[in-house]
Amino acid sequence: MEILIQNTLNALQWGSFYALIALGYTLVYGVLLLINFAHGDIFMVGAYVGFFFAVLFTGNSIIQLPFSIPLWLVFILTVVLSMIVTSFVGVTLERVAYRPLRRKGANRLYVVITALMCGLILENGNLAFFGASRRLFPELIDKTIYTFGSISISNIKIMVILTAITAFIFLELIIRKTRIGMAMRAISYDRVAVPLMGIPIDGVIVFTFVLGSSMAALAGVLFVTAYPVLEPYMGAIIGWKAFIAAVVGGIGEIRGAFVGGFLLGFIEIFVAAFFPSTLRDLIAFSLLLILLSFKPTGLFGVSRSTKI
Repeated sequence: MEILIQNTLNALQWGSFYALIALGYTLVYGVLLLINFAHGDIFMVGAYVGFFFAVLFTGNSIIQLPFSIPLWLVFILTVVLSMIVTSFVGVTLERVAYRPLRRKGANRLYVVITALMCGLILENGNLAFFGASRRLFPELIDKTIYTFGSISISNIKIMVILTAITAFIFLELIIRKTRIGMAMRAISYDRVAVPLMGIPIDGVIVFTFVLGSSMAALAGVLFVTAYPVLEPYMGAIIGWKAFIAAVVGGIGEIRGAFVGGFLLGFIEIFVAAFFPSTLRDLIAFSLLLILLSFKPTGLFGVSRSTKI
């Protein structure tokens, strides 16, 4: 029982990262029917932006602040500013790469290829500017481990899990209870009729990219707080896995992305607990493939009929 509880706690933390990134995937897809394959690298950008803010505020950078800031406040500022800056990166990608294709009615294949190229540009741009060396994220939170028998949980793990749940509730309230959320759902339902109702599509799409990119940045800062090592390709694998989690949950539905992220986290942790770690991805994705064969639209996805 103690092993089960310990692995459950570990799975909740690991699933929190997948869930936060998957939320960004599903937000963009829900509005644009676009799979933003650069989203995993937005996660990486958020982690690096957080790193530079953390180094600046802790006084370890070339630029020295004339005052000192408590570490708890440094962490809050790092999270908030990372989300703001990274959202600008996401909006820039939408404005420069996706919007011209959308206005010209480009084939979806070209949009997917563009998204993949944007991800490669972010990865290799990071590599060119900051080098391939790994960086150590500053310790902004004093790690405290609570032990109950053979079960241990850290304050960072609790923070990650609670933050993911809070972010999901926040997004759910925006989507279900606000005018901008209603506009996002309207565009998802019928993009042709929405402009006739006076809804500014471009403004809603920009807001969607702001939300999605800020969720990726939040996941990035939390990830390097828990596992404090950064490298340029850190967003590739975790980004692809979060996309799979969004598909399994039902891409386009934020509840599905949230549940799918935690489902993938649970499968990976429990497979690694009882099988050799080299089999983790093989068994995890085989199980997800079987699930999709029975529920092709994902857990919360709904198939839509198209009138021709």
